[in-house]
Amino acid sequence: MNTRDIEKIYREFVLPTYSQASLCLVKGKGSRVWDIHGKEYLDFFPGWAVSGLGHCHPEVIQAIRHQAGKILHIPNNFLNLKQAELAKEISEASFPARVFFCNSGAEATEAAIKFARKYGSESGRYEIITMKQSFHGRTLAAITATGQEKVQKGFEPLPQGFRYAEFNDLDSVKRELTDKTIAVFLEPIQGEGGINVATEEFMAGLRRLTDEKDLLLMLDEVQTGMGRTGKMFGYQHYSIEPDVMTLAKSLGGGVPIGALVVNRKVKKEVLTPGTHAATYGGNPLVAAASLAVFRAIRKGKLLSHTVEMGEYLESRLEDLKKRFPVIRKVKGVGLMRALELEKPGAPYVEGARAKGLLINCTQNQILRIMPAMTVTKQQINKATRILKKVFSEAEGKS
Repeated sequence: MNTRDIEKIYREFVLPTYSQASLCLVKGKGSRVWDIHGKEYLDFFPGWAVSGLGHCHPEVIQAIRHQAGKILHIPNNFLNLKQAELAKEISEASFPARVFFCNSGAEATEAAIKFARKYGSESGRYEIITMKQSFHGRTLAAITATGQEKVQKGFEPLPQGFRYAEFNDLDSVKRELTDKTIAVFLEPIQGEGGINVATEEFMAGLRRLTDEKDLLLMLDEVQTGMGRTGKMFGYQHYSIEPDVMTLAKSLGGGVPIGALVVNRKVKKEVLTPGTHAATYGGNPLVAAASLAVFRAIRKGKLLSHTVEMGEYLESRLEDLKKRFPVIRKVKGVGLMRALELEKPGAPYVEGARAKGLLINCTQNQILRIMPAMTVTKQQINKATRILKKVFSEAEGKS
């Protein structure tokens, strides 16, 4: 079969919910992937940031193979050894916590919303303040939490109880407070929103505000979690600790898993038996894979490597900015980087793909460049050489 054969099957049998490139990937290793025709690409946006260790990391593959030979799934009303170990691992890597497991970032968002509403139910508080330009998933409640009208259009009426503040503007958050507010929910770095980084002042201010008003501070770490920023979790760049944290994407190293992480300082029992569930959540297979992700990060010293490679990538991107006026700004932390352009970014993504580099465009003019934590200097050099050619050719045409 070739790419056109696959596209024909898609047109007939798959709902067209994605804007798809004419590219069928069939193999991956580290930061390299191959399409159905054998062409090799350098992947600098692996799996929508899911493959934080790169594709098919040996530690993860070994864990999946081992667990697949024992047991794949058990119901969550029985004890699950791997799930227990993973909950302990997450708590020890972050803050004293208890964990609920699900299958995706959107499900983790749903769990966080339900947690906040149940937490505030006795006092009649249910409103959650989220940020404009945020992104929290594609379920009905998650798109309502997302502060972007474009993802909500056509799905009205939306669930009530969400208010939107300006990111990095504490006064804006205060203006949205009502006697019904129970939580503030945000990403430490807005990913889909354009790699917008929260300031220390903003995060510290939110922690003070939520403490003063007896609100939950909930952080969406679906994209920033698991080492992407050079810390295991994005909040660790700040002098705060959240009450609630959501995880997914790189947590499973390529297999679907999400998590709601609740700080033990939240003393109230909120999600009790019968109030929430996920049939597949944290089953032995995905929990084993996730445990392997933690091991790989430690054994490979990938947090310090991410800091080093992130700084190197930033320097190379700054070199591009100096050369090409179309690049307005270099943004990001660790290996969560972006180029903000003066014009639409889609042609640059297409140009890079034609030359063997996979990146992403969000918010029309933001090129997201988020390689795996195992990326090398040589691969960064190759990627930025390709980008240089793409920008040079685009400049020549303009």
